[in-house]
Amino acid sequence: MIEKEEFGRFEKQMVLKEIGILGQTKLKAAKVAVVGAGGLGCPVLQYLNSMGVGTLGLIDFDTVMESNLHRQILYTSEDIGKSKIECAAKRLKAQNPYTTIIEHNVVLSEENAEEILSQYDFVVDGCDNFLTRYIVNDTCVKLGKPLIYGSILGFEGQMATFNYQGSKNLRDIFPEPPNAEDVPNCSENGVLGSFPGIIGTMMAQEVVKVILDLDPLKNQLLLIDTKWWTNTKISY
Repeated sequence: MIEKEEFGRFEKQMVLKEIGILGQTKLKAAKVAVVGAGGLGCPVLQYLNSMGVGTLGLIDFDTVMESNLHRQILYTSEDIGKSKIECAAKRLKAQNPYTTIIEHNVVLSEENAEEILSQYDFVVDGCDNFLTRYIVNDTCVKLGKPLIYGSILGFEGQMATFNYQGSKNLRDIFPEPPNAEDVPNCSENGVLGSFPGIIGTMMAQEVVKVILDLDPLKNQLLLIDTKWWTNTKISY
């Protein structure tokens, strides 16, 4: 139920016919797990929090490094060396006191993924490695949880919604994870600070569309090239 104190906060989006009181109530009732509180996870968490998603589960084990600060905008210089989850939770609670923040300061693994992700209705993949991505995907398939996926490399990003109303999942596109040594990463190839914010914000939008059943990506992979501002949808 939407408290009267919340109406002033969310009135601008509740004016939208696609949202209204019913939609805002659905957002508040939703429980979303975000795997990874890094470049993609930060904007996803901030926007879901600001839009009134009722429960956010933060899953990350890392600490803040100085090299994170140009793109992981939940953190400040004072946070260097501190737990990402603790710092993120503190800022999110200050941003919106009506959201319940649950901290999972752990490495997500095959041993604990089902226990953790079963607590949530929807899952967001903001991972930075393929091993965790496939653990998250396979667990969501097993639990029947919709999974909002995003990834970035250079100026190019990808986004998809897996396991939504019977739709396909990550293994239907990429059956097996690649060898770790064959996959470039941000540390080796670099990343422009604003780019994770672009894709992360799009992922937050997709989460809301899934929660409200507003025709989200289904059996489609969206490819985004921010160097040339071209988008391509691939059906699978």
